[in-house]
Amino acid sequence: MILPPATLGMLGGGQLGRFFVSAAHEMGYKVWVLDPDPHSPAGLVADRHLVAAYDDYVALDSLGNECAAVTTEFENVPADTLDYLTKFIPVHPAASAVAVCQNRIAEKTFLADNGLPHGPFAVVRSEDDVRAANAGLFPAILKVARFGYDGKGQSRVADRDEALAAFQHFKGEPCVLEKMLALDYEVSVVLARDEAGNVRAFPTGENRHRNGILDVTIAPARASAFPSEGTQLSAQEIAERIAGKLGYVGTLGVEFFVCRGELVVNEMAPRPHNSGHHTIDACDASQYEQQVRALCGLPLATPRQHSAAVMVNLLGELWYEDGKGHGAYREPDWSVLHAVPGLRLHLYGKHHARPGRKMGHFVVIGDDAAVVLERALAARAAIGIRDE
Repeated sequence: MILPPATLGMLGGGQLGRFFVSAAHEMGYKVWVLDPDPHSPAGLVADRHLVAAYDDYVALDSLGNECAAVTTEFENVPADTLDYLTKFIPVHPAASAVAVCQNRIAEKTFLADNGLPHGPFAVVRSEDDVRAANAGLFPAILKVARFGYDGKGQSRVADRDEALAAFQHFKGEPCVLEKMLALDYEVSVVLARDEAGNVRAFPTGENRHRNGILDVTIAPARASAFPSEGTQLSAQEIAERIAGKLGYVGTLGVEFFVCRGELVVNEMAPRPHNSGHHTIDACDASQYEQQVRALCGLPLATPRQHSAAVMVNLLGELWYEDGKGHGAYREPDWSVLHAVPGLRLHLYGKHHARPGRKMGHFVVIGDDAAVVLERALAARAAIGIRDE
């Protein structure tokens, strides 16, 4: 076990890292953050912020010398960086697991090779691959294999010609071509797994997206969002299988589509997940505390959700006069949120808002799930989030 007051290392300085720093501080640890952005949210609250690139070996040597273990909040940290740090200190999750999750080709291949439910897809590395793709894949979504998130690096394509145009737009980057599926719902599972293989999962959440970005999470998911009784494996069981096959240690998020009552894995995130933010306010132990525990070899908590919860993301367009990213730049009127019973507001301290950027979130908790959802959606409208 790594015990307080040891120093832990965090690769990545976003809001997920910021919550990890807070959880670690509450448990008595110190945290160093490595992130190239001098204004990174996690760096602002860390004991030390190393402003350096992820392949800066002087900075990595500092982490290796001063930290007892290292984790990440950002799946696009180079696997080589994780491998390098492993020479000095424990690194969780391992580079091998992160490498699968950070590349859509590796991710889809992993699912197929391990008999895990996934949608039809084709690997696209050239225009010839597009021409050779099964016609039954269309209409489809073409996604770049690396560095695509929150709807970025994706294009809906109705046919082969549109897929070729999109592939050219992506400048020939390796991609996956995924068949568009008829969605009933989207759900996600956040779990923690330790080195001994023990797994603790939070209740499955129900997700709604807007413009490719998570908008609302309802936790636990409503009964209507769960697949039919005939589904072979539950979302939590599939997520646990994924963690086991990856040899994963840490907090893992798994996103699912529910299509005609059947579960299909969409993506895996080798870190805490946006849909797990509510665990800070609605559970005995948050996903970030579990990340600290798994990293340090402490026994995992058994997470109990004590309240119904709805999480709403706050994106950068709210900071503009028209609520869409145009007009005068101003701070939203937070008083309308603070007036809502059971609402907890979390702002990330990012230095500039831009459309689509996650600037904060709020969570409404309570005993009555229907009332909680009603209050959260009313607060969402009151702060200026508009459905398009």
